[in-house]
Amino acid sequence: MAVDSGRQRVPYFERPAPPHDWRWTVGLVGKVFITLGILMFAFVAYQLWGTGIQTAQAQNDLENQFQELLESTTTSTTTSTTVADTVPDTVPDTVPESATTTIPVAPAGPLTEGSPVAQLKIPSIGLDWTVIEGVGVQDLKEGPGHFPETPLPGQLGNAAIAGHRTTYGAPFFDLDKVKVGDLIEVDTLAGAYTYQVTGSTVVKPSEYAAVIPTIDPNVATLTLATCTPAYTARDRLIIVATLVPEQSAQVYRPASSTATDDTVPTVLPTETLPDESVPDTTGDTTGATTGATTTTVAGAVTIDEAAPDTDAFAQGWFDDAGAIPQVLLWGLAMLGVVMFAWYIGKRANRLWVSVLVGAIPFVVVLYFFFENVNRLLPPSI
Repeated sequence: MAVDSGRQRVPYFERPAPPHDWRWTVGLVGKVFITLGILMFAFVAYQLWGTGIQTAQAQNDLENQFQELLESTTTSTTTSTTVADTVPDTVPDTVPESATTTIPVAPAGPLTEGSPVAQLKIPSIGLDWTVIEGVGVQDLKEGPGHFPETPLPGQLGNAAIAGHRTTYGAPFFDLDKVKVGDLIEVDTLAGAYTYQVTGSTVVKPSEYAAVIPTIDPNVATLTLATCTPAYTARDRLIIVATLVPEQSAQVYRPASSTATDDTVPTVLPTETLPDESVPDTTGDTTGATTGATTTTVAGAVTIDEAAPDTDAFAQGWFDDAGAIPQVLLWGLAMLGVVMFAWYIGKRANRLWVSVLVGAIPFVVVLYFFFENVNRLLPPSI
C-alpha cells in the first residue's frame, strides 16, 4: 500500500488568510521589527561601504584630472634660490632672520571649488588620496578637502586639509596612528613637498580658529583635521607637520592681490607679508574676512588672516532640509517597487516571481533612499 508523502504544498498566494487574532497581531509586530532591523543593518553597511562607492569613483576622476593638470602645467625656470639652499639639514622652527633669499609668489593657478589641488600621501599608514579644493559637505564626499582660506601645501603659512574619519572611503580613519617624526608627502602643481609630523592634539569643534589659521607666516606648515573619536563628531583630531626643505621643491609665498609681480624681491625679515584674507589674482574669492585676526610679525608688519568660522563636520541632525522631500520620494518609490513585485507574483501565483522581479529595483531604490537619509545625519556619523 502506497504511503502518503504528505499534503501537496499550497502556493503562497492561494493560502487562506489567517484569523486576525492576537497571534496574528504579535506575528505582524515581529515581522515589522525584523524588517526594520534588516534595514538598519543595511543602512550601516551603506554608510561603511556604500558611501565609499561614489567616493572611489570621484577619486578616480579627480586623480585623472590632477594628472592632466600636472602634464599641462609648465614650471618657470627663472626661480630664485630655494629655501633648501640656505637652511640646515634639520627641520627649522622658523626661517632664519639672516636669510636674504627671495621667496617668489606662488604661480597663478585655478583654485575653483571642487578641483583637485594635491596628492596627499602618508606612507606610515598607507594613505594615498587626491585632495579637493573646499571643505563643504559635498566636497568631503569626494575626498580630503583643502580649506580655501589657507595657503596651499608648499607655500609659507599653514596649509589645512580636512577629511572624513568614517564613511565616504574614510580617508583619515587611521590618522590617530600617525606619530611624531612620520613623513607626509604632498604632490602639488607647483612641485612635491615633504612634511614631518611635529605633534597632534584634540580640540573642540569651536576651536578650529585656533589651529587652522597661519600662526607664523615665515614657516610652511601643514595641518590635517578629522573627527575623533571614530564614528562620532564630538571632537577634532589635529595633526601638525612642518616642511622638510631639503626634501621639497621651491617654497612660495601665497598669491594675493598685493603680489602683482612675481619678480618683486621679498626678503623675509622685512617683507610686507601677503594678506591671506584678500582674494588672489586668480579670482578665487573663497578667502573670507569673517573672523579675521591681526598678527604682528617682524616688528611692525601686520597681516589679516581669515579664521574659518565654519566647521567642516559641523552640520547637525536634519540640517539639510532639502533631503526631506527626497527621502519621502524615494520611500514612496520603494513602496511602489514592493507593490508592483507583489502584484506580478500574485498574477503568476509564485512568490519567487515577486522576489525575482523586485529584488534588483528594490536594492537600487533603497540605495538612493539611504543616500538621502544620510544627508539628514551629521557628516561624521
